[in-house]
Amino acid sequence: QGPVVESGGGLVQAGGSLRLACAASGLTFSSYAMGWFRQAPGKEREFVAAISQNGRSTRYADSVKGRFTISRDNAKNTVDLQMTSLKPEDTAVYYCAADRTWGYPSSSRTHYDYWGQGTQVTVSS
Repeated sequence: QGPVVESGGGLVQAGGSLRLACAASGLTFSSYAMGWFRQAPGKEREFVAAISQNGRSTRYADSVKGRFTISRDNAKNTVDLQMTSLKPEDTAVYYCAADRTWGYPSSSRTHYDYWGQGTQVTVSS
């Protein structure tokens, strides 16, 4: 396993909720901004949400704003993604990533240094 590991994916009906978790180890978690990305079949990996090192700044893709919430617990070295009002188009493999850059959390894949293996989220209509 790498420094970040996702869990919590699964199958859910449209309109339902799911909570993804990401656990970090082997790095100074509080020094990393954390992000969630997703990749649907045949599509590029896209930004979902990110949170700054201290948790005070967050950013979201327009497609999930108001439905998803990112949060972190630096004492537990975890970052979560609460997903509500899920839609079939949210179906994808979801990846957690760590970015050592300080400042406003980035939405760019190239900023992130460590990636998890991904967890599948499937939303049925």
